[in-house]
Formats: sequence, structure tokens, C-alpha cells
Amino acid sequence: MGNKSSSNTNRMHLSTGTENQKVKLYGLDHLRAFAITLVFLFHYGRLFPHPEWTNAISKFGWTGVDLFFVLSGFLISSQLFAKIAKHEIISVKTFFVKRFFRIIPVYLFTLSLYFLFPFIREREGLAPLWKYLTFTQNIGLDLHTEGTFSHAWSLCIEEQFYVLLPLILIVLAHFKMINKGFFLLGLLFASCFLVRLYSWNSLVLPFKEMDDFWTYWYKWIYYPTYCRLDGLLIGVTIAAIVQFAKKLTNWLNRFVYWVLLSGIFFLVIAYYICLDPESFIASIWGFPLVSLGYGLLVWGAISPASFLFKFKSKISAGIASLSYSIYLIHKITIHLTQEIASTYQIEKEGNLMFILCICTTLIVALLMQLLIEKPFMRWRDSILYK
Repeated sequence: MGNKSSSNTNRMHLSTGTENQKVKLYGLDHLRAFAITLVFLFHYGRLFPHPEWTNAISKFGWTGVDLFFVLSGFLISSQLFAKIAKHEIISVKTFFVKRFFRIIPVYLFTLSLYFLFPFIREREGLAPLWKYLTFTQNIGLDLHTEGTFSHAWSLCIEEQFYVLLPLILIVLAHFKMINKGFFLLGLLFASCFLVRLYSWNSLVLPFKEMDDFWTYWYKWIYYPTYCRLDGLLIGVTIAAIVQFAKKLTNWLNRFVYWVLLSGIFFLVIAYYICLDPESFIASIWGFPLVSLGYGLLVWGAISPASFLFKFKSKISAGIASLSYSIYLIHKITIHLTQEIASTYQIEKEGNLMFILCICTTLIVALLMQLLIEKPFMRWRDSILYK
């Protein structure tokens, strides 16, 4: 999944210890670039011929999606919490106009490519079109029959999140129950454990000895929204702390490098727990540990005392701005690049092919940004201005 909040969204009001200042969060660009790199490497090593050395790096690459979830939860809820803190009304219309023009045009373009040109597909078997259009493709996703464009599952979860979050916050604000939000977040976070435990025991474990056990694990543990809320909830929690818990925010900022070290510590634990991602312990504890680890890194990225916050990089910013298009198109470009380049005696498992696939993916993503994303963003701005 690519995080669909553009780098412009990184500019927001953030507590710096004495007051709220509108600052550019460069640290989030570093994390977004890191996340899309993980996702690219994971899919490259999982689905396509690749240099053997990439296995050591790509093994944990699936967690890039979880980092995107944390980033999305933080960025989107931060905007909404800022409205609530100022006692302003959340405009559902404005919120959805922004989300629609940022997400839908380039998504529909990619979806059209998959359905109109079967030869570009990285695998056989698409889910029904209505599932992609309603963002419900992740529900009951069977990799045997619907493995193509399967990475849209994370977009489905984020879209469902975008629909529910503002509505929930409007209700809480209307009944003056925002102060109950932390309790609700904790309740939802705990429910994820219970839901995954039920799914494991009732829907996955009975097929443990079958050769295609992994398909059941993906279908009932990895893809469903109710099993994958950890990252989004961590992101929302970070935004809530920044906006409504100033003392805790200031305290965490004073010890930001311990926060970063704690994040790395949790990610190391998660790495070893998830060496067999389809195991019981990974299925129940892996996702929250990964999300917590990345959540602590996100805190480090938004803390003014952190080097992640202070360090500016055009490379990170550039990759971050392309991350959504890269996420959508990378499987198609890798597949086509390997098929075409191999006709010129370039080995699919070679380093040269790997570099070519990176280059073509970046080029196609850049073209999508220039020809689709930016024109629609200008149209969006004109609509909002009017």
C-alpha cells in the first residue's frame, strides 16, 4: 500500500514544546520513502526472479504496508483533530473531496490497465471489478483465483478507514465525548487481538496441514480489515497525543532518542517473531509489535529534537511524493520490464535487471504523477477554492 497523503500534507500544526507551529515534517518523507522501498523489495523478491542477495533485505518488506498504515492514521487524524481542538465543524464534504481527488484518479487509471490489457498482469486472476470499485477487494481475497493486483487490499482498508474516522469523530464531538477517545482506541486495539485469535482458531488452524494453508492465512488473517487495524490505530493515537496531551508530548520529545531506540527494539523483536509469518505467535502478536515499532519511529520523525525531523533530503522527498503511484504500478512495470529486457539476453535474476526495474518503475510513477495526479490536484484545489 502506498501512503496516499502527499508530502504537502506533512505541513501541519505541531506542538514544539511551547506553542503550536505550522511546520514541514521532513521526517515523514524519510519514513514514506523507506516504506515504499520495503514494499517494492518485498514484492520483487516474492513474485519475480531476483538477485539472491535481495532476499535478506526483502524478507521483512511486507511491513512497509504497516508503516504506511501508521503514517495514514497519523496524518489524516491530525487534520481532523486540529479542527476539533479549535472547536470547528468537520466538513465531511471537504474531507471527501480532498480524498477523492488524491486517491481515485490514479487508482482508476491503474485499474483500467489491469482490466483492459491482460498481458501486463503479473499473475492470473483478478477479483470482480465491483470489489475494486467499492474497495472491498480485501474481504475474502483468495490468492488462488484473485492474485492479480492483490496489493490493492491495503487501499481498501485505508478507504474504509477514511469513511469511518470522520464520522466517528463527528459523533464524539457532537456528544462532547472526545475525552473518551483514548478509551475507544484502547478498546479497538484490544479487539484486534481477540478477532485474530478467533480467526486463527476457527478459520485458519483447521487447514494447518494442507498444502495451501498459506492461502487461508492470507484470506482470514492478513487481508481482513478487522485484523489489520493496529497500524491505523497507532497512528491515530500518536495524533491524539500530539493534539490533546501536551505534557506527555513534551516529555516524549525530551527523550526522543530513547523513543527511537525503543521503536527499533520492537521491530527487531517483531522481525524474529515473524520469521514464520504464518505461525500462531506472528499472527496474533506480529502486527501490533510491527505497528508499535513503526509508531515510535513516526514519533521520532515528528519530534523537533530528532535528527529525522531536522534532516532534509530531496531524494526522500522525491520518492515520498511518488510513493502512491509506485505502489499502484510497480508490479506491472517490473513484469513488463523483465519480459522485454529478457529478450535482449538480460538475465531476470541479475543485478542489471534489478536496476532496470527500479528505473522503469520510477519513470512510470513520475509520468503518472505529472499527467494524472497533479492535474487532478489542481482541479481539486479550484473546487475547494470556489
